[in-house]
Amino acid sequence: MKLIGKLTLLFIIFSTFEIAALSSIYSPNKILRLDFQLFPDGTPAYTLSRKGTQVIKTSELGIFLREAVPLKNGFSIIKTDSVLVDSLWNPVWGEVKTIRDYHRELKITLLQKETERQIVLTFRLFDEGLGFRYEFPAQKNLSYFIVSDEHTQFNLGEDHSAFWIPGDYDSNEHMYSKTLLSKVDANIGASAGEISTKRIIGKNYVQSPLMLKSVNGLYINIFEAALTDYSAMHLEIDQQRFVLKTHLTPDAFGNKAYMQTPCKTPWRTVLVSDKAVDILASKMILNLNEPSKIENTEWITPMKYVGIWWEMHINKSTWNYADAGNIKLKGFDWNSLTPNGRHGATTANTKRYIDFAAKYGFGGVLIEGWNVGWEDWFGQWKEEVFDFVTPYPDFDVEELSKYAKSKNVKLIMHHETSASVTNYERRMDEAFAFMKKYDYPAVKTGYVGRIIPRGEWHDGQWMVQHYSRVAEKLAENKLMLNAHEPVRPTGLHRTYPNWLASEAARGNEFNAWSVGNPPDHETILPFTRLLGGPMDYTPGIFQIKLNHLDKNKIEQVHTTLVKQMALFVTMYSPLQMAADLPENYEKHLDAFQFIIDVAVDWDNTIYLEAEPGDYITVARKAKGTNNWFIGAITDENERQTTISLNFLDKDKTYTAVIYADAKDAHWEKNPMAYQITKQKVTFNDKLNLRLAPGGGCAISIVE
Repeated sequence: MKLIGKLTLLFIIFSTFEIAALSSIYSPNKILRLDFQLFPDGTPAYTLSRKGTQVIKTSELGIFLREAVPLKNGFSIIKTDSVLVDSLWNPVWGEVKTIRDYHRELKITLLQKETERQIVLTFRLFDEGLGFRYEFPAQKNLSYFIVSDEHTQFNLGEDHSAFWIPGDYDSNEHMYSKTLLSKVDANIGASAGEISTKRIIGKNYVQSPLMLKSVNGLYINIFEAALTDYSAMHLEIDQQRFVLKTHLTPDAFGNKAYMQTPCKTPWRTVLVSDKAVDILASKMILNLNEPSKIENTEWITPMKYVGIWWEMHINKSTWNYADAGNIKLKGFDWNSLTPNGRHGATTANTKRYIDFAAKYGFGGVLIEGWNVGWEDWFGQWKEEVFDFVTPYPDFDVEELSKYAKSKNVKLIMHHETSASVTNYERRMDEAFAFMKKYDYPAVKTGYVGRIIPRGEWHDGQWMVQHYSRVAEKLAENKLMLNAHEPVRPTGLHRTYPNWLASEAARGNEFNAWSVGNPPDHETILPFTRLLGGPMDYTPGIFQIKLNHLDKNKIEQVHTTLVKQMALFVTMYSPLQMAADLPENYEKHLDAFQFIIDVAVDWDNTIYLEAEPGDYITVARKAKGTNNWFIGAITDENERQTTISLNFLDKDKTYTAVIYADAKDAHWEKNPMAYQITKQKVTFNDKLNLRLAPGGGCAISIVE
C-alpha cells in the first residue's frame, strides 16, 4: 500500500509538471514556437514566435454566449495533451500529387469553475504556421448555446502593411487596397453601385484572409479553415494598438452562431514566413480540413471548359429570352412571349460552342440563360424566380444532350438562385435529377442578390451550412460543383472533392462592365482568396479592348493578352474556363495553342518567385506526364526576370514554347501584341523573361 501511494504521488507530480511544460510547443523544424498561458483571472492567451521573435504577441481567447456567463475567464487547466503528427495523403486532384501533414498538436482542456463548463483549445503548429480552434465536448452544463461574439485576438503590435477588402457580409467582389493597418478605411472599396448587394459594415472591419507584410519583412496571413457550421470571420482592427479581433457575421437577431455540443469552431490560422513563395505553397489550410467524405471519387473529373457567358457580359447577347418584366413563373406560357432576338442560350448557338469545344479538346460547355425566369430576376428579393428545370422555347435540352454526347463533350448546368435560397433548397432534388437525366456532370451555382431567408447574409452561419448541404447532395448524385457568390472557401474541397471551384472574389467579368480589375489584382488573389481553394476566375480573354462590338464602349481587360494565358497557371483551378468567344480565339490560334495544351491537374507545383501586389512566377508539372507549364505575371510595372529550369529531369531534353509580350506590349496602350518562340532546354538552362506593364509570360515545356 505504501508503494502504491508513492507511485500515485509520483504520477500526480509528473502530470502537474507535464501540464506546465507542454504549455509551449515547437513546430517540427523548431522555427515556430507557440506559448499558451492563463492570466491570473483565468483568461486564456497565446503567443506565436518565429526564430525567437514574436509574430503574434500575447493575444486573448474566449467565446461570449447569449445571456450566459462568457467563456472568457475563470478557467483552470485540467488536462494537457501533445502529439507529433507526420503523415502523407493524396488529394483527388490538386497542385501536388502528395501532401505531407507534419505538425505538433497541443490540446488544453479548460474548466470554468463558476459554471463547471469545459472547453478544449486545440493548437496545431506547422513549420509554416499555426491553426487553432475552440472545441466543446458533450456536457450537461453546456448542451446548447448561442454565440454572441468570439473574443479571438491577433496582437500584431506593429503597423504592418496590409492587402485588404472591406468587411462586407454579402460580397467578396471588391478591389484590394494596400495600406498600413493604421490607414485602413473600409468605406473605400469597389466603386459604388457595382454590386447592388454590397454592405460595408464599418470603418475598422476587413475580410479574411488578410495578407500582411511586417516592418521587418515577414509575410503573415490571417485566415480560417474548415468553415462548415459557423459564421464567416471578419477582422476588427484596433488602429492604435494594432490588435485584430474576430468579428463574426450575424443573423437577423444579431446572433453569430447556434451550437449544440459536441461541436467545434473553424480553425483560426496564421501563416508566417520570410519568403512570399512559402505562403503560396503552404498546404496548411488543406491539412486542417477533414479527409474526403466521398469514398468513390472516380467520377470527379477536372476539366477546361468554354461557354455561353462572356458574350452576355459584353452585351453581344442576353440571358433573358424576351424583354418583358413582372413575369410570373408558375403557369406562365413562355411561348406567348415575343423573343428579343438577342437570346444567347439558343439551340443553334449552343451547338456552335459544342463544336468548338470538340474541335479543340475542351471537356465542357457552360450555358447560362437556358432556363425561364431571367426577364424579372435581379434585385427583386422574390421567393420564386427560377425552377431550374424549364428551358426557354429556343433551347432544346434533349436534342443538345444527345448532340453533346455525340461530340464527347459535357454540358455544364447553371443554377442562378437570385439568392432565394429557400426556393433552391426546395427544388434541389428535382433540379439534380434533371441534370442526371440530361447528362450534366457539374453545376455552376449563383447567389446574386439579397438572401432569402430575409435577414440572412451570404457569410452567415445559415448560408455556410447551405453551401455544404449543396456539396453533399451533389456528391450523393455524383455531381460536381462550381459555386459563385458564396462565402470564401476555407479548404473544404479536401472534404468535398466534388466541390471543384468557387468564385467568391472579384473575377474577370468585372473587366467587361465596370472600372475593371487593376493590373495588380491577379498578383494579390493567390495570397488571399486562393489560399482557401481554387477560383473560377474565368481567364483567357483575347479581345482585350471591348469596343469591337460597340465603338462607344470604353471598358477593357486590364492585362495583356499573354497575361490572360499565364493566368491559367498562376490562378489555380481544376475547372478552368477559356472565357472568350470562339471567334476571338480562332483569330489567334497560335496563342490559343497554350490554352489547348495547358493542364488543370498537377503532380507538382513550384512557386519560383513572388511578391504580393507585384509579381508571381510558378511552374507546374501536369498530372501523369513529364510536361511542365510556367506562368509569370506582373502588376502595372514592366519586369525583367530570370528563372532557372533546375526542376526539370537532369537527363532529359525538352522543347519549350515561350508565349511572351511583344517588345511594345502594354496592358493599356498595346495589350494584344505578343511573340512566340521555341527552343530546346535542359535542367541547366535559365530563361530570361520580360513582362510588359500589366503583362505576363506563358511557357509550355514538353519532353
